[in-house]
Amino acid sequence: MTALMGAGLLSSASVWAQTTAETTAETKEPGDMQTVVVTGVKASLIKSLALKRNNDQVVESVVAEDIGKLPDNNVVEALQRVTGIQVTNRAGGEVGTLSIRGLPDVQTTWNGRNIFTASGTQVALQDIPSTLVRQIDVYKTRDASQLETGIAGQIDVKSLRPFDFKGPKVSLSARETYLDPAEKWNPQLSAMFSNRWETGIGEVGALVNLAAAQTKYRNESVTPGAMVPFTSANPAEVPAGYIPLQRITDNNIWAPGTRTGLPTAAGSTLNFNGQAYPYYLARDAVFQSDVQGERKRPAATVALQWKPNSDAVYTFESMYNGYRDKAFNQLLFSFVDWWGDLGSNPAGTITTFPGTNVIKSRTVNNVYGFNSGDYTTSKTDSFVYALNGKWNIGSRLKLDGDLSYQTSKFDTQFTATRIDRVAPSIDVDFNDGNGDTAFRFNNNADLVDPTKWNVAEFYDNANRNKGSAATASLSGVFDAAWGALETLQFGARHDVRKASEANRTQSAFLGRNLATLGPEYAHINSNFGTDISDVPRSWLEPNAYYIRDNIDDWRRLYNSVNSNFLTTDQLRLQKTFEVEEKTSNLYLMGNFQSELFGNRLRANVGVRYTKVDTDMTFYQVDATTRAVTPSGASKSTSKLLPSLTLTYDPTKDVVVRFNFGKTLRRPNFGDLNPVLQLADDVSRVGYGSGTGGNPDLKPTLSKNFDLTGEWYFQKDSALYGTLFKRKIDGLVVPLRRRVHVDPADDPFRNSTSGGDHTNGYDYVINSPVNASDGTIKGVELGLIYFPKWLPGPLEGLGVQASYTRLSSSQNVPEANNAGEIIAQLETPFFGVSDRSYNATLAYEKGPVSARLSYVWRSAFLAANEAALFANPIGIWRQPEKSVDMQISYKVNDRMSVDIGAINLTNEMQRQYYHFGEAGNQQITNFGTVQVGRSVSAALRWKM
Repeated sequence: MTALMGAGLLSSASVWAQTTAETTAETKEPGDMQTVVVTGVKASLIKSLALKRNNDQVVESVVAEDIGKLPDNNVVEALQRVTGIQVTNRAGGEVGTLSIRGLPDVQTTWNGRNIFTASGTQVALQDIPSTLVRQIDVYKTRDASQLETGIAGQIDVKSLRPFDFKGPKVSLSARETYLDPAEKWNPQLSAMFSNRWETGIGEVGALVNLAAAQTKYRNESVTPGAMVPFTSANPAEVPAGYIPLQRITDNNIWAPGTRTGLPTAAGSTLNFNGQAYPYYLARDAVFQSDVQGERKRPAATVALQWKPNSDAVYTFESMYNGYRDKAFNQLLFSFVDWWGDLGSNPAGTITTFPGTNVIKSRTVNNVYGFNSGDYTTSKTDSFVYALNGKWNIGSRLKLDGDLSYQTSKFDTQFTATRIDRVAPSIDVDFNDGNGDTAFRFNNNADLVDPTKWNVAEFYDNANRNKGSAATASLSGVFDAAWGALETLQFGARHDVRKASEANRTQSAFLGRNLATLGPEYAHINSNFGTDISDVPRSWLEPNAYYIRDNIDDWRRLYNSVNSNFLTTDQLRLQKTFEVEEKTSNLYLMGNFQSELFGNRLRANVGVRYTKVDTDMTFYQVDATTRAVTPSGASKSTSKLLPSLTLTYDPTKDVVVRFNFGKTLRRPNFGDLNPVLQLADDVSRVGYGSGTGGNPDLKPTLSKNFDLTGEWYFQKDSALYGTLFKRKIDGLVVPLRRRVHVDPADDPFRNSTSGGDHTNGYDYVINSPVNASDGTIKGVELGLIYFPKWLPGPLEGLGVQASYTRLSSSQNVPEANNAGEIIAQLETPFFGVSDRSYNATLAYEKGPVSARLSYVWRSAFLAANEAALFANPIGIWRQPEKSVDMQISYKVNDRMSVDIGAINLTNEMQRQYYHFGEAGNQQITNFGTVQVGRSVSAALRWKM
């Protein structure tokens, strides 16, 4: 494959020729490809246009500006300016979620091979350091030769190989990134060594690419709890058996978890034994989270190539991705509801939003709260090994064979120690005017006094997820030259995927004053949330670092008061499920070319057959005896997936495409596990919650339609647009049902926080089902334009811009307590902003290369609240935006310096409850996350 490297700019004509060669690179040996010299923002954008123009599919590309130099610090950041891609959940100095046209189900591949993390079906693209990448291709449509999964699209990450270079090549880079609010500098190092030689057995090449990154981060968030109803503050309006401003917990009086929640108009009433009484709505709690952590990502790729003659080339390559994370979440949680002592003048302790019954601010006395020191350590090791051969069989047949094996393992340990107290009073403003919650206690100094806190629950959990896959494929291209049929492509693929998960969990209560344990067990944070609102800046937590370092002593301490709590030597992980999935694929595809009205018309017609056999084993653990009972299930599915692409060139500068195809989303392995995972009734609503999988889940099928037009009005510029529609059948959605769990099977039978479990307990269980169909459609517009007429200093200035408009709808079933569907709810897809755009100014002149970009997306439905409360059920994210920049200066042909920044305007992520006409950013605001800025400086050297 041709690389993009060296010094200087590539002419547009050369780019067109280069890309034409690359589009057929799968049938040519890398040694025959011509190396082309490309660097800089402008050249990267020109190359992406060339790839777009010459591909049969709707594809967007991000191309490295130089060896190991994507235009951003990581892969996901580089993709956020691609037309149709939306990103969110920025935390810890990086973006957490990526979607294509609103859908997160993305097929991730490395050099065309499916990759994943542990027992999952996708890989976190953040785990692939940008310095290992030469190009990222985003396929929004697929033909029959490509993998059938990923209804959103496919993201193929391409790495370097030694035959990409004419001779020896060395590249070194060092980057330091400063993160707010952590106020830490973080290193990122990479090194690449490559060479090729002529030998007696042909030409050989070797390449090693190494990368390591460390990030010390801090995530700050402030959140009001969910809404619940309270009686009136006026004693004359309070029903018998209640007091003013008492929380109403009787579900015979109000129904939790309805779509719109309870009415919020002033004077709204509830029925108490046939009589209407007014009520208030307020939050049950306030809490804030201060996560301080350190993340490390070591990675490496190795590639060996051998070209014995002009008709064969062999490539061995491997990739290692590592992930290490240590995160201390310092959680401050205070209830503000039923423990309250409101004194003699309840009405004087509250204010409401004008015209509503929603409490804006309140004072509560003698409130219970807890702090929790949560410490999570995570570790991932993923390896991919692959051997590929390409052969010319005569003059008309080219074959491509590929063998690969990969393993991935994820381990995590979670420990959390709670301390609790009853505070004399709390004053809280649920919306301080900026959409943020503010609060203070009567004496915030008590928050850091260990004598005020009792050590309560300790939670001790661990998980291990593993996955592996062995894959073999053989594909070919036959130069048919049978009239309009130019080539026939065919192939077969067989994949054996294995996945398993194991966990353990336990908890116990201690009941000792924190000060009696010694000062080493206390930890105090500082300077929290200074950019958010008026909240406590410091509070005390159990020192999770010290507890983990002395975990044997800590477990023995809890065992001394609860003999059922296991000590370290007794702990074992228990498998929850094992899955083996065998996938067989066959495809046949023809490429046709003809003329229509004197202009070129191309057609790509194919069909892919896929058959999947899945064998599953699940493990149920008895809560009392810890005896393990296995159960199993098997299923087999098969699909024929057609694809069609028509490409027409009405003029030499215009390309029109129509694409139709079918793609699949297979169930997540964890969603197949029917064993119940239960959660305690921490909100005291009278029942707990839980999840359980469904082994009968079927693949989701998407029918995809795309119509695109591209106008290449000058050699390095283009205007393009797409109309698209995805009709999706069999979407997996959660379905609620209420179940009664016997005492022996109830893990919370000894809990002090969830009610009487003596005779068993009720839980509302969410289980996944194929019970939804949906449609997502929209329009995309994109522009890359470098004007030719700009004067002197402005020459080299250009624009990259895109706009996406989406519309989505799906039915979500509603069920009664028995799990019977009683209604269908129409909602937008989760994570879909109906509008998003980016505008980027790019500049390339002499040694200077620069980019300033603005990325924005409208509000979107992020999730649904648990069906336990009185607020609207939808949790919406407010519009998100980011201003980023990068400047590069080429010191000489071997050295360059980069400076970059992300989120220059220090934007926040804010949420609110909303459904239909109910709820808005003012009266039902939810959590606020401090995203923070980052600034980086990098030095690059090559030879």
